Amino acid sequence: MKQKYILLATCIVAVFLVSCAPMQQAAGAPPRTITVVGEGKVRTSPDIAQVNVGVEVAASTVPEAAKQTAKTMEALMAALKAQGVAEIDIQTSSYNVYAERPYIDPMASAGSETPPTTYRFSNNVMVTVRDITKIEDILAAAIEAGANNIYMGTFDVADPSKLRAQAREEAVKIGKAKAEELAKLNGVTLGKIVNINENVDTGMPFMNSAAFSSAEGKGGGGGPISPGELELNVQLQLTYEIQ
Repeated sequence: MKQKYILLATCIVAVFLVSCAPMQQAAGAPPRTITVVGEGKVRTSPDIAQVNVGVEVAASTVPEAAKQTAKTMEALMAALKAQGVAEIDIQTSSYNVYAERPYIDPMASAGSETPPTTYRFSNNVMVTVRDITKIEDILAAAIEAGANNIYMGTFDVADPSKLRAQAREEAVKIGKAKAEELAKLNGVTLGKIVNINENVDTGMPFMNSAAFSSAEGKGGGGGPISPGELELNVQLQLTYEIQ
């Protein structure tokens, strides 16, 4: 009889464990959630600009090309500073020298004269213009100083932190509206927010990038410059509990 009691007790315990297992699993299950993405966009006018200006010289020797380049660059730097550009806003972006060797016809006679090699020397600086109302005057001054490489003008915002905050606020509002709509469509109630992830935004894309071509020997700035507007995008991934 004692063995029967022990066997019966073991069976009861086993049945109890099996019946409790689903309850324990349900208690430890993750909460039901809705995840949405809210995107905030803010448009603004740029307040700074960047333009690459410089000079390229061709000569029969490297020293001569370097000498001519240095002379023009000195005049260019002086012209930029005369326009109010600070020295810290002028940064060398490229400094190159290369040989431009002419094609030699392999069928040419042995006594034919060999065409001379031309050496090209270039020096360019990236200029940050913090008063974009002066950009046309700065470009005109650079051209007058001898710059013949002017290109890739871009516009930006010096301090985008306030714009990012505005875009985040809009992203939260849009994301919450999406979550409430999804909850209503699925017959559930939206609970508290449990997770927020900010995706890396697209930065400050240059909606209007001005491209300036070579302008050696020409006066003026080559026409008006239009800064246009910039757009900042911020994406937030929001996760809400649902009931």
